[in-house]
Amino acid sequence: MRRAGLGEGGPGNYVASGYSVYEEENEHLQEGLRAKVTALKSLSIDIGTEVKYQNKMLDDMDTDFDSTGGLLGATIGRVKQLSRGSQTKLLCYMLLFCLFVFFVLYWFIKLR
Repeated sequence: MRRAGLGEGGPGNYVASGYSVYEEENEHLQEGLRAKVTALKSLSIDIGTEVKYQNKMLDDMDTDFDSTGGLLGATIGRVKQLSRGSQTKLLCYMLLFCLFVFFVLYWFIKLR
């Protein structure tokens, strides 16, 4: 009885040339696949490292924005308290002074 892939010899004897060609092709494909898996592993490790770094940077930025928001909230609260009092004239002077400083800095930067 003849089976596909078996030689003329006794049972279980493969044709040497056909078997070795397939085996070599499989080994060649296996090596290529191994190289691709290694490259993907390296890439995924690099991506993981970059994600950890970016998350750390985002956490630091979140902390900075929280502290800045708290400082700004406290400052706005003081300005509101100042505007509620009878010191509106002082508030207007302070606002005009800030505008004057802004325009002087703008003019200085523009001439530079």
